[in-house]
Order: sequence, then C-alpha cells, then structure tokens
Amino acid sequence: MDSIFNPSRLVLARQRAKLSKQGLAKKAGLALKSVLHYENGERVPAPTIVGQLSAALGFPTEFFYGPDIESLSAFNASFRSFSRMTSAQRDSALAAGGIAYAFAVWLEERFNLPKTAVPDLEGVDPEAAAELVRAEWGLGLLPIKNLVHLLESRGIRVFSLVEDSREVNAFSSWRNGEVPFIFLNTLKSSESSRFDAAHELGHLVLHRHGDPKGKEVEAQANQFASALLMPRAEMLALASRCRTLTDVMNLKKRWNVSAMALVYRLHKVGVLSEWLYRSMCIELSGKGMRMHEPESAERETSQVLKKVFNSLRGESKGLKEIAKDLRVPTDELHKLLFGLTNVALGNDNPKPARSAVRRGHLTLVN
Repeated sequence: MDSIFNPSRLVLARQRAKLSKQGLAKKAGLALKSVLHYENGERVPAPTIVGQLSAALGFPTEFFYGPDIESLSAFNASFRSFSRMTSAQRDSALAAGGIAYAFAVWLEERFNLPKTAVPDLEGVDPEAAAELVRAEWGLGLLPIKNLVHLLESRGIRVFSLVEDSREVNAFSSWRNGEVPFIFLNTLKSSESSRFDAAHELGHLVLHRHGDPKGKEVEAQANQFASALLMPRAEMLALASRCRTLTDVMNLKKRWNVSAMALVYRLHKVGVLSEWLYRSMCIELSGKGMRMHEPESAERETSQVLKKVFNSLRGESKGLKEIAKDLRVPTDELHKLLFGLTNVALGNDNPKPARSAVRRGHLTLVN
C-alpha cells in the first residue's frame, strides 16, 4: 500500500457521500479547519484521523493512500437533468464516474476489450447523424435488438447509475477524449433505459468537443435517439398500419420503444396528423402510460461484463477481491454493475490463483 495520504481521494469520497466539508467534519468529529487542511494538502492526517474519515465516509482506510483517480468534470459530462440537480447530486454522480473510470482501467489491464469506434459527427444534423451511425455500424433499417450490446461492441463502457434521486438520470463522458462511457439508470423501464442510452450516444457523437448541456444540445440528443431507434424510412412505411392505439402497442414491441416515444416519432415524420397524435397522447395519458410502460420488454444487460465475470469466476475472483484491488467499497462496484450483470460478491472457497495473463478478446454479438 502507498504510504502517502492522497487529498484528492478524500475529496472524491466526501463528494460521493454527498457531504459538505462542514458535514464531514461534524460526522467525523473533526474541526472544519482540519478537514480543509487535509483536502488542500496542507496537512497530513494521522492514521487515527484517517480511521475517523474512513468510518464517516464508508471507504476503507487504504483508499486514501492510493494514486490519483481520474475525475470527471461537470463540463464534459452530459447530465440530462443538469438544471434540476443540486451540486451535491452532481458531485456524487461525478465521483461514481471516477470510480467507474478506475474500474474500467482495471478491466482494460486484464482483458482485451473492444476498441472505440464512435464516429465524430459534431455539427451534423441529428437525423442525418443517426443515419450515418446506422450505416457505419452496418445496422440497416431493422430494429436494434440489444442497444447495450451494440454500444459495448463499439468500445463504449456502459455502467449503471444507482442514485436516490430522479434528477440524476443518465449521463455520458469521454475519458481522456478517447474512451467513451455511458451511465444508465437501470431502475427505469427497459424502453426508457434504451432511449437514455441512445440519447447519451447522441451526445458522444454530436457533442464530443463541447459542453454537452443545455436545451439545444438536449433536443439534438433526443432527435438523434429517436432517429436511431426508429428510422425515418421505416416509420414512413407504417403510414397505413398505425391508425389505432392497438397498432401502436403492437409496433412498440417490435421496435422496443415506449408507446409515447413511438407516437411522437410517427407524428414528427408525418405519419400521424396533429389531431390523431393528440388523441393518442390523451388516450395514453389516460392509461397512465406517461409514467408507466405496460408490457415492458426484458431489461438489457451487459455482454462484456457477463463475460468478464464468467472468466474471473474461473479464478475464484469476485467483486470483493476486485474492490480490494481498487481499494473501494464493494457496494460502490455493485452499484456500477446493478441490473447489467449478476456477480458474486466474493468466494468462500477460493482456488489457487492462476498466473496473471491477459485474457483473450471478448467477442460481442450485436
């Protein structure tokens, strides 16, 4: 273990816990001035003080002695509800992203993960950009069966975002401008989560070099997501087959989107008149379908993470061992994986460890 206390790790742990400096001082039984000195690197806390900080924040003492963790900035992270978020919510989500970055590096050092293949289409019309992505990725005009698998196959690291607030919805970012990440709220319906994933892909494709926030860029990401999941040509072909709510319910299953998203898209491309669109929206709202998606599809899971943990299971290595390597709470890793794959927390009867080797390439099926 490193013997030098790392102030930046204290800041990350405090932000992850949604505590202010004053809040941490009170919870750890310390003076605010001391916490300020520790975070600024002006003083090094004694081991007993680190123990108090560890207990207050729920991070192991070893965590505070590790190297710098690459952090996400509020500038390059695309929060969907940025204006409604508190600074504590934002900083906590960014801290979770920092832990995900460290986890991804741990995986990349041990597995040959798919290389990044995300086109840079900044300045391109969102509808045209979606068509270009479909063409470049060889998707044709068919429904995308599993969007998480597709994103992973193009080198995008997909993680879960388990937060206790609706304002923290989903977000994306680029690590070092080279490796793209998408964080999804996997507690939402499958259809909503898929749209979120397509929306965040829109940010990665359209807003790679700017600040991906604001009404205009959010609208562009929504347009991209809608066009990616429901191609214009295929929607126009539905003109004679989508006149009732029953038609909508049948078609939403084929395209794996919410009924509201499908109705909106059909209206935007000109298939539904203004009157029919409004009538369907009223009917859907009356059935409570703005908040609840009936007959929701099966939730999409991660193929990369499943293969990774299947391989690690052969070495009797579980989440507890990985968390120990990273010096983070096991629960923090579990939250990043929640809903994406089933993992063992640890092994009661570990087998002798194999010699460290780099695993073979993880082949993905689109």
